[in-house]
Amino acid sequence: MTLFRVVKYFKFKFFTVEDVGGSILSFLKKLAEKVTPPKVSLKLNLSGSVFYLGDDIKGELTVISYEDFDAEDVRCEIRCVESAKVQKRFYDHALKREVFREVWESTTLYSANPSLSGPIHISQGFSSTFPFSIPIPVTMKPTSKGLDRRVTWTIKGVVAIKGRPDAVSPTLEIQVAQPVTTPVVKEREVIREVVMVPCKYCGTLFPQTETICPHCGARRTI
Repeated sequence: MTLFRVVKYFKFKFFTVEDVGGSILSFLKKLAEKVTPPKVSLKLNLSGSVFYLGDDIKGELTVISYEDFDAEDVRCEIRCVESAKVQKRFYDHALKREVFREVWESTTLYSANPSLSGPIHISQGFSSTFPFSIPIPVTMKPTSKGLDRRVTWTIKGVVAIKGRPDAVSPTLEIQVAQPVTTPVVKEREVIREVVMVPCKYCGTLFPQTETICPHCGARRTI
């Protein structure tokens, strides 16, 4: 290899330790971002402890960020899940036969992801509160907890980022109850019989409870 080729080779192929280290760190940082959510604090605050079917779940989601990123969506996720205990058939290898066991099976009755904000740039030090009002369908089931069946309502806040896991708040369980109905009290119609008596002076009939004749003004004597 000639001297010119050696110089040319090292000119294009030689990298410093700092260059290699920086490239590795940059690669590891991007790799870590793909598997970790952004450093964000999310907290849900609800306006009450009990909500009713047909009403709205009102509250606010507080977002505090400790890094810069672009969010695709800020939203709430509300779920209503019904779980029931059922008998399932399983093969028992020890007994070498099928046996029945009780297991819990779950079904999502209601699911909604109302958006609180569209695409937004969130910078380090960002702090904001997003209010929300989410209607509860009156046709849904209220919260219930039994020995073999239960209905659970939950809500959480989410900040979605493209290419990274979502940042989520702690999930809160909501107490949803049947609406309180006020009983309708019907007024009883009272019918009283009015006895009419004639005026002894002019013969005009007037109620027995009256003492003066409405026609001639004479006082009724008992």
